[in-house]
Amino acid sequence: MQEKPDTPAELKARALRYLVRREHSRAELARKLAPHAQSAEAVEAVLDLLSTKRQQSDERFASERARVLSRKYGPAKIRQDLKARGIADEIVDRVSSEDGEERARAILQRKYRTPAVTPEERAKRARFLQGRGFSYEIIRRLLSSREAE
Repeated sequence: MQEKPDTPAELKARALRYLVRREHSRAELARKLAPHAQSAEAVEAVLDLLSTKRQQSDERFASERARVLSRKYGPAKIRQDLKARGIADEIVDRVSSEDGEERARAILQRKYRTPAVTPEERAKRARFLQGRGFSYEIIRRLLSSREAE
């Protein structure tokens, strides 16, 4: 346990060290800084300062996180992850509004090289895509179009 809390300058330096490694949401940064601060107000003051200088941005964090997750996951899974990290709903909606059909097609082609022939194979692929956060409508369109291939 730390005996003496960080000064505001030390708290800001600690926050910048976290941000240099990767983007953090405001909520994540507050959670990481809280044990080192003397009060919640000190954490908020540092976070406000970083936000005004555009050194920390929930928008930037959300777009980067969505880009990273979009290689493997669908819009629903991305939305869930961003909300769990404390991102505001309007930012989540703006970032995850893109259509996921092309992404689902690419993920499915990476995982399964051949088209599904039997209903059991189609069901297995549908469960796979559903677990990745794709909507039923996208899954249905994709699997029915792959039948035609």
